[in-house]
Amino acid sequence: MKYLLLLAFAVTIATSSCKSKYENVPFDEKTPHDWENPAVSEINREAPRAYFIPFATAEQALQSDIWQSPYIQSLNGTWLFNLSHTPYVRPFYFFKDDYDTSDWTTMKVPANWEMHGFDVPIYVNVQYPHEVTPPTIQKHYNPVGSYKRTFTIPENWNGQDIILHFGAVSSAMYVWVNEQMVGYSEDSKTPAEFNITKYLKNGENSLAVEVYRWSDGSYLEDQDFWRMSGITRDVFLMARNPQHIRDYRVSSPMVNNYQDGEFKLDVEVANSAQTTPSVTVEAVLMDGETKVAEMNQAVQTAAQPVTVNLAANIPAANPWSAENPNLYQLLITLKDEAGKIIEVLRQDVGFRTIEIKDAQLLVNGVAIYVKGVNIHEHNDTTGHYQNEETMLKDILLMKSHNINAVRTSHYPEPERWYELCNQYGIFLVDEANIESHGMGYGEKSLAKDPVWKDAHLFRTRNMFERDKNQPSVIIWSLGNEAGNGVNFEATYAYLKSVDSSRPVQFEQAHGGANTDIVCPMYARMKHMEDYAKGKPTKPYIQCEYAHAMGNSVGNLQDYWDLIEKYPSLQGGFIWDWVDQGILTKDSAGTKFWAYGGDLGGDTLATDGNFCCNGIINPDRTIKPTLIEVGKVYQHIGFKAVNLNNGEIEIRNKYSFTNLSEFTFNWEVVADGQVLKSGEIADLQLAPNTSKKVQLDVKVDAQSATEYFLNISAKLKNAKGILTAGTKLAYEQFQLPFSKKAVIASAKDFPAVTSKEEGNMIVVEGTGFKMNFSKDEATLKSYQVDGKEMLMAGPVPNFWRAPIDNDFGNELDKRSRVWRKAGEQKTVKSATVKQVGNEAIVTFTFDLNDEQKQVIANYASTYKVLGTGEIVVTNDFKMAKDQLPEIIRFGVNLVMPREFDQMSWLGRGPHESYADRYTSALVGLYSGAVADQYFAYIRPQENGNKTDVRWLSITNKDGLGLQFIGLPLLSVSAHHQIMEDFESPDRTD
Repeated sequence: MKYLLLLAFAVTIATSSCKSKYENVPFDEKTPHDWENPAVSEINREAPRAYFIPFATAEQALQSDIWQSPYIQSLNGTWLFNLSHTPYVRPFYFFKDDYDTSDWTTMKVPANWEMHGFDVPIYVNVQYPHEVTPPTIQKHYNPVGSYKRTFTIPENWNGQDIILHFGAVSSAMYVWVNEQMVGYSEDSKTPAEFNITKYLKNGENSLAVEVYRWSDGSYLEDQDFWRMSGITRDVFLMARNPQHIRDYRVSSPMVNNYQDGEFKLDVEVANSAQTTPSVTVEAVLMDGETKVAEMNQAVQTAAQPVTVNLAANIPAANPWSAENPNLYQLLITLKDEAGKIIEVLRQDVGFRTIEIKDAQLLVNGVAIYVKGVNIHEHNDTTGHYQNEETMLKDILLMKSHNINAVRTSHYPEPERWYELCNQYGIFLVDEANIESHGMGYGEKSLAKDPVWKDAHLFRTRNMFERDKNQPSVIIWSLGNEAGNGVNFEATYAYLKSVDSSRPVQFEQAHGGANTDIVCPMYARMKHMEDYAKGKPTKPYIQCEYAHAMGNSVGNLQDYWDLIEKYPSLQGGFIWDWVDQGILTKDSAGTKFWAYGGDLGGDTLATDGNFCCNGIINPDRTIKPTLIEVGKVYQHIGFKAVNLNNGEIEIRNKYSFTNLSEFTFNWEVVADGQVLKSGEIADLQLAPNTSKKVQLDVKVDAQSATEYFLNISAKLKNAKGILTAGTKLAYEQFQLPFSKKAVIASAKDFPAVTSKEEGNMIVVEGTGFKMNFSKDEATLKSYQVDGKEMLMAGPVPNFWRAPIDNDFGNELDKRSRVWRKAGEQKTVKSATVKQVGNEAIVTFTFDLNDEQKQVIANYASTYKVLGTGEIVVTNDFKMAKDQLPEIIRFGVNLVMPREFDQMSWLGRGPHESYADRYTSALVGLYSGAVADQYFAYIRPQENGNKTDVRWLSITNKDGLGLQFIGLPLLSVSAHHQIMEDFESPDRTD
């Protein structure tokens, strides 16, 4: 007998060491596939719950580092990996422990496999990245990622329930443990948890995960972002005692005229043991180190979960808002019958009441402005995987640029994002992972098909249950761009039934029954004003506006002037926060940010650079648009009352912040020089009030000099993520002090001479010589002490490189007649005459279209003075009535490259335009010409400066040309020509 046992053992070892591909073993597929069946969103998945991590002690819980919990074991790291082109060639039996993986590679978890050289990232906006045959997925291309790894359960976890947690997987997955099927899950942006206790064994355990790039769930995930796959958030094991807290619900409104806090806690206690011991639930609410409430209740566990209800009143509670994110820390402790701690949970608690009254959104009884952005889960090197460092960069940039709200477009963000928004103060619109844009809004819309109702409810429930306790979430969103119908009526009804403390919004409801907020996209100002002038019953907050693609966000100040005029208009969310460029290298090794179509897949659909809509770059560096947003969004307003005596009005636009938190500095500036300065050290100004202040701005005005009053508000002390001294508001006023300039007489200038030499008009004076081409009707050469200042003289210009948003309204096509009009001319006359000490050169010519038809008459006059100065006058008249709008009116000229330094008196230092200039103050600025270029991801118009009094372009020795506006100029200087910034065709 002993011999037989030894033999059996030897055979077992030999068999287990033999690896196989199972190539000829039939595999039974379920029909229909789970991943092509909208009735199946999960199999054997744990019910959704609030996000929390169990700890062993209160001290651990308060540190908020989940990896320090003894009940958590990370499964992040390197996994074995194989990618199959379709489900029909996947390694069906890869979950077997003896499956041969010797030819497999490895993959990081969490990560998108497309960011690691497997398959192709696809960017499309509206259309699906696969054939549209819901609920099935095309057979010829649907990659499947097979993941494997092993793990060992810690010995001190014996007797515990073991939960396997996936933070997010795109788009669907099966899970096996020790060769046994555990379950299935869809919804790529909320957690999936499985109780794997019964599948475990002593020692090493195997884990296999099969991830489908596309599933029936993908029809509800047609968001405007990079389509990528994989296990994209944390994976870990979690040990739970047989008696444990399965879920809890916190309610914390402000009551008694918003003076006190009402705290309620419902705790669901589960028990997986055969016995039913009693346990005690203790709850401690802390304000820093101070305990403000302690509650406890003993309860007899049962086979089914039991609920414990605890409550406390918190007199004079500190309210939570985005401005003042006062947080309390809740510690929930579960103890056994002997009083021993089983587990401790931690939860942020913010006391706030969200209401809609009189067509306004109120927080703690006060109307707020929503100064928001939409955010996608994007990192230029890790794709959809976001680390805390990136999140903190985002929050710092938002808070320092007066952004107070984020819409989680178009799915729930990682859990840590909500905790950081709780801590630092960001209002969140939490949006369900639902968008079926590619189906349209008509009869084919999945919103109208009851077959898809459970799938809609599943995703909405996942969002609500996970995020229900986060104070930063003030509004629920049903989803995005999916039409409207019975399924969204059902999700609206569901949210209203489970949460009466927050409003629910849905853009596609168009203000109807299943939205509490009118939240349109890209509404025109007339529509906004018409709504506000009517009889509004709901707040009007645009879920998307100010499309921030490329060089954009014009007329944002106009929007906000209108918003602040009507109570029911309360703001909106800019589309969007970060350019979704992916950092890559070209064949020469040069790094660049790729967009749709740049990363392979020539046969795949792409919407090009339409993913680059952000007000920051992919690496979180600042774009000029963010500076403008920060200025327009500022919560402090300044208004001139009587600038003759320095009287201005300061308005506090905050809802909850007294301006005593700020130091106000002011200065009087002339031509870049500070003449006077001062400080308002202690301005006591309550929210939504204003006050007049008088500043000593009187100066002894000098001739030909402008005077400006600059005022700014800086934090006195550090506040949250912002350091002391952070500037959050500023303004500039031109002072009405002037002294008429003394105009020199031309008689006092040296004389100039003029003559005609062939096709040239030559004008000379002391130290300079100019050649004017009669054939080209322009200044051809300008020499100073024999040094040439021009490579190409002034040419009329009516064009600029199109910006991204121009393509949307086809301005690049509609106005194309003006693109080369300045070069396509027919010279009619070229004359020179001597008037006293001056020479006047005049050209007249016609401007022609590409068919050589006259579209305008033009005249240029150059008055040359003895100082070497030229006064240039241009006259223009259209020759046709039905011509498209002119994009720009001015002249272009080219100087030798050595003239690479730029100084100007005008708005700066960053670029500004006629509709985006409020953040750029008039001042004296200088820098290299190269530094004036802003590299938008797709080349386009950039670097302009407005309200320029004068501009000089010089070499490093200070020699160059100065250009003076009569009265003002809009200018740019580059080392590139305009064509370098053009994309001949739209790239999406």
